[in-house]
Amino acid sequence: MEDTSTGSESEPRPDRSWDAPDGDGGSPGGEPSGSGESPGGEPSGSGESPGGEPSGNGEEPTVGDGAADDLDELRRRVEEEYDFDDFGPSDMAKMSAEEWDAAFDPDSWITGDRLLERAEAELKSRIARREVFGVLERVRADGEERILVYSDEGYAIVRPTGEVAGQGTVLRDIEPIVALAAMDAYDVPEPPDDWSLPHPDTVPEGSGEFGNLMVQVIAIVQVLAGAALLVATFLTDLDTIVAPAMGIVFLLVGLFLFVMVANARLSDRFRSEEYRERLRALREAKERPDFVPVEGGVVDEEQLDE
Repeated sequence: MEDTSTGSESEPRPDRSWDAPDGDGGSPGGEPSGSGESPGGEPSGSGESPGGEPSGNGEEPTVGDGAADDLDELRRRVEEEYDFDDFGPSDMAKMSAEEWDAAFDPDSWITGDRLLERAEAELKSRIARREVFGVLERVRADGEERILVYSDEGYAIVRPTGEVAGQGTVLRDIEPIVALAAMDAYDVPEPPDDWSLPHPDTVPEGSGEFGNLMVQVIAIVQVLAGAALLVATFLTDLDTIVAPAMGIVFLLVGLFLFVMVANARLSDRFRSEEYRERLRALREAKERPDFVPVEGGVVDEEQLDE
């Protein structure tokens, strides 16, 4: 190879395009080499191999991996914070939109007739356990079946898509129940045969009588202990203020427990009477309440939209 580094400017410089340094110049024929393209226009080096397969430095990072990790982390946090076996309206109100989307993946929701069957079974079980107060019926709208639950304080209509429309306390109670029924991981319990609301005359006066009895026993022991300390103070020469002071404390605690039991019994009796009155109102009504947009088993869509 001829060395032209000391030649004069007047001497013609030979064409050395073929002798370019590796990686900076081109390959024979003016085609780039090194990190450029290989002959035939195919990328080489750190680019893609023929057929579009990545080579050299490896695969490109997948766009959205960080978002997927954030979603998984949010989902784990939601599962730890909320108890979905006992999910209610208060939990639903606390959840943000991001937490709701993370907990209930729309792609995995159950819809259609299967959702209505699961929601109906769950609602019957809740009504049997007195967790939901309402009358359950099957109605139709636009040629498809829907679930109607109504009471004297509101109503809710469940569509096969999982949407719930309505008003009042019934709507707030039904929405989280339908959300649970739409989750494939949730096991819907089998409702009992007699799941409907009870007859008003069968409702007991109160509940928790065993607890009230135990509190009364404790109150009696407190009163007896206080009385014994006060009697011992007056009958004996006890040169101390501790005994009478403790006797007075025991007496006050015993009286407080008696008052608490009496208040609990009155509250239970009041709630039971209120429950019976609501049951009588539903039974005595020959038709559904006027605010329920259903006539003859068919949903009035215009009234429902209003």
